Amino acid sequence: MVVAACECSARPTPSGQSIVTSRFKYLQAYPESLLQQVQKISDGPGLGAWLLSRHPQAHGVRTDSTLYAYVMDLKNEFLRQADPINKVTFDSKLHIIQHALGLHTSTSRIQGSKLKAKRDIKVAALFKDTPMAFLQMIAVHELAHLKVREHDKAFYKLCHHMAPDYAQSEFELRVYLTHLDAGGERLWASA
Repeated sequence: MVVAACECSARPTPSGQSIVTSRFKYLQAYPESLLQQVQKISDGPGLGAWLLSRHPQAHGVRTDSTLYAYVMDLKNEFLRQADPINKVTFDSKLHIIQHALGLHTSTSRIQGSKLKAKRDIKVAALFKDTPMAFLQMIAVHELAHLKVREHDKAFYKLCHHMAPDYAQSEFELRVYLTHLDAGGERLWASA
Protein backbone atom coordinates (compact mmCIF):
# COMPACT_ATOMS: atom_id res chain seq x y z
CA MET A 1 0.00 0.00 0.00
CA VAL A 2 1.27 3.49 -0.94
CA VAL A 3 -0.09 6.65 0.69
CA ALA A 4 0.72 10.08 -0.71
CA ALA A 5 -0.47 13.20 1.03
CA CYS A 6 -0.28 16.95 0.57
CA GLU A 7 -0.67 19.25 3.52
CA CYS A 8 -1.80 22.55 2.10
CA SER A 9 -0.15 25.01 4.39
CA ALA A 10 -1.73 28.13 5.77
CA ARG A 11 1.64 29.86 5.74
CA PRO A 12 3.34 31.43 2.71
CA THR A 13 7.11 31.49 2.36
CA PRO A 14 8.81 34.43 4.11
CA SER A 15 9.47 37.43 1.89
CA GLY A 16 11.39 39.66 4.30
CA GLN A 17 9.04 42.65 4.23
CA SER A 18 9.57 45.18 7.01
CA ILE A 19 5.99 45.53 8.31
CA VAL A 20 5.59 41.79 8.68
CA THR A 21 5.71 40.77 12.30
CA SER A 22 4.62 37.58 13.96
CA ARG A 23 1.18 39.19 13.93
CA PHE A 24 1.07 39.03 10.12
CA LYS A 25 2.78 35.69 9.56
CA TYR A 26 -0.04 34.47 7.29
CA LEU A 27 0.33 37.51 5.04
CA GLN A 28 4.09 37.49 4.50
CA ALA A 29 3.88 36.85 0.74
CA TYR A 30 1.81 39.98 0.10
CA PRO A 31 3.19 43.40 -0.91
CA GLU A 32 4.13 45.99 1.70
CA SER A 33 1.36 48.37 0.58
CA LEU A 34 -1.30 45.72 1.19
CA LEU A 35 0.14 44.89 4.60
CA GLN A 36 -0.03 48.55 5.53
CA GLN A 37 -3.74 48.55 4.62
CA VAL A 38 -4.28 45.49 6.80
CA GLN A 39 -2.43 47.27 9.63
CA LYS A 40 -4.75 50.31 9.22
CA ILE A 41 -7.84 48.11 9.38
CA SER A 42 -6.42 46.29 12.40
CA ASP A 43 -5.75 49.60 14.18
CA GLY A 44 -9.14 51.04 13.17
CA PRO A 45 -12.34 49.01 13.14
CA GLY A 46 -10.46 45.73 13.54
CA LEU A 47 -9.95 42.74 11.28
CA GLY A 48 -13.02 40.95 12.66
CA ALA A 49 -15.34 43.87 11.92
CA TRP A 50 -13.89 44.21 8.41
CA LEU A 51 -14.36 40.50 7.69
CA LEU A 52 -17.94 40.53 9.01
CA SER A 53 -18.74 43.50 6.78
CA ARG A 54 -17.46 41.50 3.77
CA HIS A 55 -19.03 38.18 4.80
CA PRO A 56 -21.99 38.66 7.16
CA GLN A 57 -22.94 35.00 7.50
CA ALA A 58 -21.56 31.48 7.43
CA HIS A 59 -22.51 28.79 4.93
CA GLY A 60 -24.85 25.93 5.84
CA VAL A 61 -22.49 23.01 5.18
CA ARG A 62 -22.14 21.36 8.59
CA THR A 63 -21.91 17.60 8.03
CA ASP A 64 -19.50 15.37 6.18
CA SER A 65 -22.27 14.22 3.84
CA THR A 66 -23.20 17.77 2.81
CA LEU A 67 -19.49 18.62 2.43
CA TYR A 68 -19.06 15.56 0.19
CA ALA A 69 -22.07 16.61 -1.91
CA TYR A 70 -20.73 20.18 -2.21
CA VAL A 71 -17.24 19.05 -3.27
CA MET A 72 -18.65 16.48 -5.69
CA ASP A 73 -20.84 19.18 -7.31
CA LEU A 74 -17.70 21.27 -7.87
CA LYS A 75 -15.78 18.27 -9.17
CA ASN A 76 -18.56 17.27 -11.56
CA GLU A 77 -18.80 20.80 -12.89
CA PHE A 78 -15.09 21.44 -13.44
CA LEU A 79 -13.14 18.17 -13.20
CA ARG A 80 -15.45 15.54 -14.63
CA GLN A 81 -12.54 13.47 -16.01
CA ALA A 82 -10.41 13.61 -12.82
CA ASP A 83 -9.87 10.60 -10.59
CA PRO A 84 -12.89 9.68 -8.44
CA ILE A 85 -13.03 10.85 -4.84
CA ASN A 86 -13.69 8.23 -2.21
CA LYS A 87 -14.35 10.41 0.83
CA VAL A 88 -14.57 14.09 1.83
CA THR A 89 -14.70 14.96 5.52
CA PHE A 90 -14.25 17.72 8.05
CA ASP A 91 -11.26 16.86 10.25
CA SER A 92 -10.94 18.34 13.73
CA LYS A 93 -7.37 17.02 13.95
CA LEU A 94 -6.07 19.35 11.26
CA HIS A 95 -4.59 22.22 13.23
CA ILE A 96 -5.16 25.42 11.32
CA ILE A 97 -2.72 27.71 13.03
CA GLN A 98 0.19 25.26 13.27
CA HIS A 99 -0.48 22.83 10.46
CA ALA A 100 -2.77 22.81 7.44
CA LEU A 101 -6.07 23.99 5.99
CA GLY A 102 -6.80 20.85 4.05
CA LEU A 103 -5.30 17.53 3.15
CA HIS A 104 -5.70 15.28 0.19
CA THR A 105 -4.48 11.72 0.20
CA SER A 106 -4.10 9.08 -2.42
CA THR A 107 -3.93 5.45 -1.38
CA SER A 108 -2.97 2.76 -3.88
CA ARG A 109 -3.55 -0.94 -3.30
CA ILE A 110 -2.83 -3.96 -5.41
CA GLN A 111 -5.89 -6.13 -5.93
CA GLY A 112 -4.99 -9.13 -8.01
CA SER A 113 -3.30 -7.85 -11.14
CA LYS A 114 -4.80 -4.34 -10.84
CA LEU A 115 -3.72 -1.26 -8.97
CA LYS A 116 -6.67 0.42 -7.22
CA ALA A 117 -6.39 4.02 -6.04
CA LYS A 118 -8.55 5.91 -3.55
CA ARG A 119 -8.56 9.68 -3.13
CA ASP A 120 -9.68 11.34 0.09
CA ILE A 121 -10.02 15.01 0.95
CA LYS A 122 -10.00 16.31 4.53
CA VAL A 123 -10.97 19.88 5.33
CA ALA A 124 -10.13 21.49 8.67
CA ALA A 125 -13.14 21.63 11.00
CA LEU A 126 -12.70 25.41 11.27
CA PHE A 127 -14.34 25.62 7.83
CA LYS A 128 -17.67 24.47 9.29
CA ASP A 129 -18.07 28.01 10.60
CA THR A 130 -16.81 30.26 7.81
CA PRO A 131 -18.35 32.07 4.85
CA MET A 132 -19.04 30.07 1.69
CA ALA A 133 -16.19 31.87 -0.09
CA PHE A 134 -13.66 30.34 2.33
CA LEU A 135 -15.12 26.84 2.01
CA GLN A 136 -15.18 27.16 -1.76
CA MET A 137 -11.55 28.31 -1.77
CA ILE A 138 -10.29 25.30 0.22
CA ALA A 139 -12.49 22.85 -1.72
CA VAL A 140 -11.26 24.20 -5.05
CA HIS A 141 -7.67 24.10 -3.79
CA GLU A 142 -7.90 20.44 -2.79
CA LEU A 143 -9.77 19.51 -5.98
CA ALA A 144 -7.08 21.16 -8.09
CA HIS A 145 -4.61 18.69 -6.61
CA LEU A 146 -6.47 15.91 -8.43
CA LYS A 147 -5.03 17.32 -11.67
CA VAL A 148 -1.91 19.23 -10.58
CA ARG A 149 0.17 18.03 -7.62
CA GLU A 150 2.49 21.03 -7.16
CA HIS A 151 1.55 24.61 -6.26
CA ASP A 152 2.68 26.04 -9.59
CA LYS A 153 1.27 28.34 -12.26
CA ALA A 154 -0.93 25.60 -13.77
CA PHE A 155 -2.30 24.77 -10.31
CA TYR A 156 -3.37 28.34 -9.55
CA LYS A 157 -4.74 28.79 -13.06
CA LEU A 158 -7.00 25.78 -12.44
CA CYS A 159 -8.04 27.19 -9.04
CA HIS A 160 -8.98 30.51 -10.68
CA HIS A 161 -10.91 28.67 -13.40
CA MET A 162 -13.03 26.90 -10.76
CA ALA A 163 -13.35 29.96 -8.50
CA PRO A 164 -12.63 33.29 -10.25
CA ASP A 165 -12.32 35.08 -6.88
CA TYR A 166 -9.91 32.44 -5.51
CA ALA A 167 -7.07 34.92 -4.79
CA GLN A 168 -9.35 37.35 -2.93
CA SER A 169 -10.87 34.53 -0.87
CA GLU A 170 -7.42 33.19 -0.01
CA PHE A 171 -6.31 36.67 1.09
CA GLU A 172 -9.41 37.17 3.26
CA LEU A 173 -8.94 33.71 4.77
CA ARG A 174 -5.36 34.66 5.65
CA VAL A 175 -6.69 37.85 7.27
CA TYR A 176 -9.11 35.67 9.28
CA LEU A 177 -6.25 33.39 10.37
CA THR A 178 -4.33 36.52 11.39
CA HIS A 179 -7.37 37.66 13.40
CA LEU A 180 -7.55 34.27 15.17
CA ASP A 181 -3.80 34.19 15.77
CA ALA A 182 -4.02 37.60 17.47
CA GLY A 183 -6.51 36.16 19.95
CA GLY A 184 -9.69 37.16 18.12
CA GLU A 185 -12.79 35.05 18.49
CA ARG A 186 -14.31 32.91 15.76
CA LEU A 187 -16.58 35.24 13.84
CA TRP A 188 -19.13 32.85 12.37
CA ALA A 189 -19.25 30.23 15.13
CA SER A 190 -22.52 28.31 15.47
CA ALA A 191 -24.79 29.36 18.26
